[in-house]
Amino acid sequence: MSTIPPETLLAALNWRYATKAFDSSRRIPEDLWASLEESLILTPSSFGLQPWKFLVITSQEVKERLRPLCWGQSQVTDCSHLVVLCAKQEMDAAYIDKFIGLTAALRGASEEALKGYRDIIAGSVLGDGPIGAVLPEWAARQAYIALGQLMLSAALLGVDACPMEGFLPDALNTELGLPERGLKAAVLCPVGYRSASDKYADAPKVRWPAAEVIEYI
Repeated sequence: MSTIPPETLLAALNWRYATKAFDSSRRIPEDLWASLEESLILTPSSFGLQPWKFLVITSQEVKERLRPLCWGQSQVTDCSHLVVLCAKQEMDAAYIDKFIGLTAALRGASEEALKGYRDIIAGSVLGDGPIGAVLPEWAARQAYIALGQLMLSAALLGVDACPMEGFLPDALNTELGLPERGLKAAVLCPVGYRSASDKYADAPKVRWPAAEVIEYI
């Protein structure tokens, strides 16, 4: 694996910002979007269970319908791709078994050899297990890991993004038909290219100094 210099990473992180205005005329090229999509797929998750679904909305008509449910924010309609990161609201034994089957197939193991791992997952995730008891909240937190991965990947590829919690959850979930699919929107992330008129693009980042937020033990 080739690596990037540290200064390249920091330059991308300093370049990115929560984009307030997108250039509605620009679209992310298909090959570049394919890499961002793969970054979502490669996101790590607890037990590797991937308790999410990523809705990628490119239909302008759908984005226009969603904008009033997102406090009228222009990023929803002006972005190239609107990613709705959804969290699963339930998980059953069949889902775990499907995951174990996929793991066995990809890693050349038998499902029987993975039974101990399967039982650990089931004990945590099903019923009143430590994850099962708070599964929707846990799944939402997992979705935020994917959000971070998407934002960093986008910055490294020169694509703008804006994490958004400003939406009406019940209304948006209903509009997208999520409840009947056992899903809820955790967070939105419009991606695309910043508008030249966005005054926030060059605004200095406001961050606490390292001494305020990092402590070595």
